[in-house]
Amino acid sequence: MEWSDDAIVLSSRAHGETSAILELLTREHGRHAGLVRGGASRRVKPALQPGNSVHVQWRARLEEHLGSFTCELARARAGELMDSRDALAGLNAFTAVASAAVPEREAHASIFLGAEILLDAMMAGDTAHWLPLYVRWEAGLLEALGFGLDLSECAATGAKTDLIYVSPKTGRAVSRDAAGIYANRLFRLPGFLMGNENDEAHADEIAAGLALTGHFLLERVLKPHGKALPPARHRLDAIADSLRE
Repeated sequence: MEWSDDAIVLSSRAHGETSAILELLTREHGRHAGLVRGGASRRVKPALQPGNSVHVQWRARLEEHLGSFTCELARARAGELMDSRDALAGLNAFTAVASAAVPEREAHASIFLGAEILLDAMMAGDTAHWLPLYVRWEAGLLEALGFGLDLSECAATGAKTDLIYVSPKTGRAVSRDAAGIYANRLFRLPGFLMGNENDEAHADEIAAGLALTGHFLLERVLKPHGKALPPARHRLDAIADSLRE
């Protein structure tokens, strides 16, 4: 068995004295692990840091085996991301959520492509810009896994305007008028999730977006598999709060 693909490094851990077990988010083969011989060496190890993009070749005798990777660095991001506290927190949240939520060996090219855009935005260093992109990436992850939010119309009235809430049970949008006395039980729907890339995301909207996608990731993707929302993901809430100051 053999294939090659583009990938983003999620994690790398030592295996024996010289090798490493690498976990990748690939374009065409989903989340995939493999052994990198010599991965602990000074020459190879820097390329295997989380956030880096690599071109990878995987080989194994049988498809269900762990197999081995050979990797070629395509884009180095780890060093720059680690220089910024906020960007590092974003990287850690992304890798933790991807590792916990993306199915193993199940292709989802859109998740990979969105992650490339997100990580490049993190490198630019504008937290107020990449945090909304992070929320969009999680919304895209939910969509790819079959649990997408339905923001097309009001769940109660069918109205397509003034949609400002989301039901925590159904993931469907709710209009201002339809919410009524139940508004405090609903999630706020941030404008930047409504498809207008040019809308500026304010700090309150970013916090609302994180609460919204975090809830559905936990309830629909992680809890059914006995998992919790990773601690690294919770740290983004503090970053969003700091934007209010």
